Amino acid sequence: MSESLSKKGNRLAIVVPCYNEEEMLEKTISVLLGVLRDLSGKGLVSEDSFLLFVNDDSKDKTCEILKEKAEKEPHVCMISLSRNRGHQNALMAGLSTACGISDMTVSIDADLQDDVLVIGNMVEEYLKGADIVYGVRSGRKTDSFFKRTTAQGYYRFLNSLGVKTVYNHADFRLMSRRAVAELLRYREKNLYIRGLIPELGFKTAEVRYERKAREAGESKYPLSKMAALALNGITSQSTKPLRIISFIGLMVMLICIVAAVYALISYFTGNVEAGWTSLILSIWFIGGVQLLCLGVIGEYIGKVYSEVKDRPLYCIEEKILKGAGVSDV
Repeated sequence: MSESLSKKGNRLAIVVPCYNEEEMLEKTISVLLGVLRDLSGKGLVSEDSFLLFVNDDSKDKTCEILKEKAEKEPHVCMISLSRNRGHQNALMAGLSTACGISDMTVSIDADLQDDVLVIGNMVEEYLKGADIVYGVRSGRKTDSFFKRTTAQGYYRFLNSLGVKTVYNHADFRLMSRRAVAELLRYREKNLYIRGLIPELGFKTAEVRYERKAREAGESKYPLSKMAALALNGITSQSTKPLRIISFIGLMVMLICIVAAVYALISYFTGNVEAGWTSLILSIWFIGGVQLLCLGVIGEYIGKVYSEVKDRPLYCIEEKILKGAGVSDV
């Protein structure tokens, strides 16, 4: 490692949001501690680097396991949220806590499906000058056909709306302290972090890896939550759906004008045809379009409502940061 690179701050915090992960937690802690030891031994990170687990009000023994480990294990820290706030908010809580006491932060899920071995590659890219290093999946072999197809379509749809995204990237990434600090300046309540990160700018890099299958426990992102996250990503990052509504309204109006002209011509030429079916279908069609448009507008209004209230993203009930050499107060 060159002298210029070695002078760069290299205290690493690995932030791990957790919700009902008791089946995986012991292994996750052991594996990530091994990663810290390996990176420290190579001189890539400092010896006071640490793990920061965020308990998102788990209903199983996740909190008890984390408290025990944080009290006994060096380099293990934890914070516990007062109620379940969701993955994105839990991740923000971890990033906010780690920002002031680390030089770089890696975020990773507790299920170990992301390849921890590439964290070293992320750190190397950081030491070369990158402020943000994305972990990008090289493929989606572990996904079902449905999930793979919908995910690919979703990324393309977001790009068509003008939303900057990194294809096949979720929330496995490294960020420098200044990148995290800039992210924390974004105050919106409807979080879609993977859409906000590209907005920051800064020098970026990518590392590719093969995503593994989950070893234990159940996915915390069933179809309903995936759909909610996808919808939030669209409506919190782009206003183009509102423009699409205007376009649909214009098209429907033009169709109605054409239909009106046809009806007048038929009336004056004496070719009026009776037909309730076409009339009812037209009413239903226009009514459906109106309800759809109102629904999209309502989604945006609901987001404005939650932003205006300006409530905090999370409340921290307990924190144990001895593993990072910080007071728990």
